[in-house]
Amino acid sequence: MNSMQGKVAIVTGGAGSIGHAAAMALARAGADLMLVDINAQGLAARRGAIEALGVRVETHVADVRIAADVAAYTASAVQKFGRIDAFFNNAGTEGKLGPTHEYDEAEFDKIIAVNLKGIFLGMRHVLPVMLRQGHGAVVNTGSIASERGLAGACAYNASKHGVIGLTRTAASEVGSLGVRVNAVMPGVIDTPLLEAMLKMLFDGDVAAGKRVLGKISTQNRIGQPTEVGEVVTFLLSDAASFVNGAAWAVDGGALSTIRH
Repeated sequence: MNSMQGKVAIVTGGAGSIGHAAAMALARAGADLMLVDINAQGLAARRGAIEALGVRVETHVADVRIAADVAAYTASAVQKFGRIDAFFNNAGTEGKLGPTHEYDEAEFDKIIAVNLKGIFLGMRHVLPVMLRQGHGAVVNTGSIASERGLAGACAYNASKHGVIGLTRTAASEVGSLGVRVNAVMPGVIDTPLLEAMLKMLFDGDVAAGKRVLGKISTQNRIGQPTEVGEVVTFLLSDAASFVNGAAWAVDGGALSTIRH
């Protein structure tokens, strides 16, 4: 039911763990892909595994904070594939931790630019293509921080709250025009970014950090990038044809309870 056969998808943050997992899931479902990331080496490393699934893959190096870069990857996708059916607007960063009253202003601006402005610019340039086609689906990447205040992450929290606002606004604008816009809200997911954070928080004991943070989930474990990627693929597919303006938690039930 999640078939993406014959469709074209853009994935930003395509060199990262969640972006790559979503790209692999989309490829398994039959989609051709444009992978976008600021990390050229990372894109090159990811490309082969996706091509091995028998789909066409193009890559584009871009900084999602820069409008000209976003316009360029959008135009490149249209030039190379002829259309854009699906867009995983995913690129983001976690940033440094620190209390709000001491948080560095430059760091705040950087996180907002990547996580929020980058999402806005992605939709600003891709949605017109989809509207001209009369069809398309977008999934933006939020977080459980879209609905909760996580101490020490004021910029990240603010940006991810904003992602849901942008998602709902765009969905209300384009839903009647054949385009759907939704969001995923991953919980604690097993990525290199998580491990880097756990090294700081748990004095290098990443395994202990995963055990502790796994308790946030009602399933008592952290999630895997593939578990996010499968949900993204569903939301981008025609199987989710009546899902619009939604924020889907992929968090093992963390947001369903206040037990932790």
